[in-house]
Amino acid sequence: MAEVSTGFRINDVEALWPRINGCYRYDNNEKRSVPCDAFDDGAKYEISFRMDKARANELWGAMLDAYKAKAATQDSWPKKFDNPFKKDDDGTFIFKASLKGAYGKEVTRKPTQYDSRNTELDADFMLTTGSTVNIAVSFTPYNASMGTGVSLRLRAVQVIKYALLESRSPFDTAEGFAVAEDVSPFANGIDIEEVEEEEKEPVKVPKKAAAAKVSKKAELGALVDAWDE
Repeated sequence: MAEVSTGFRINDVEALWPRINGCYRYDNNEKRSVPCDAFDDGAKYEISFRMDKARANELWGAMLDAYKAKAATQDSWPKKFDNPFKKDDDGTFIFKASLKGAYGKEVTRKPTQYDSRNTELDADFMLTTGSTVNIAVSFTPYNASMGTGVSLRLRAVQVIKYALLESRSPFDTAEGFAVAEDVSPFANGIDIEEVEEEEKEPVKVPKKAAAAKVSKKAELGALVDAWDE
């Protein structure tokens, strides 16, 4: 399945479940995608994305052109194929781009990630669902037992708006231990310097107690004088 077109960009779409910082494969035991070696079965880089109708039409048209160009050289290929996009309830469309970790014995080049100013991001940069991105792909038309269509080979991603990575707890709320509210002095605007000043304030001694201390001191002084005689 040779590529027939390169350099197509899908602009201003929402990233969904991106796995570009390394190769991943689906683990049947864990029921999720897990990091893996490039030569493992099913190893690939992948990103799904959400697009509006206008962008979906643009991408669909480009995919059709790529397919027709390839089908024209293949007598056995169907003249057309069904639209593979998934339409969501909100009227947007979802599709995906991917790249195998290796083809035969050759490891593929990892998709490059850039920020909005075209600065290359670290190789392990973790893109997040909800981020706004531009995606560079190449088209690979195919006609096989699995079906007919055009796959999108992932080449690069430009991050326009980054959605912060959320830490999600796997638990429900429950009765029990909870961190007390307002435990920080900053929460209620407490002035640390005022607190320290209050701690330094001398303890007031009653007059009778003070007099008793003076008398006791005088007695001690007399004893010291007696030792000197």
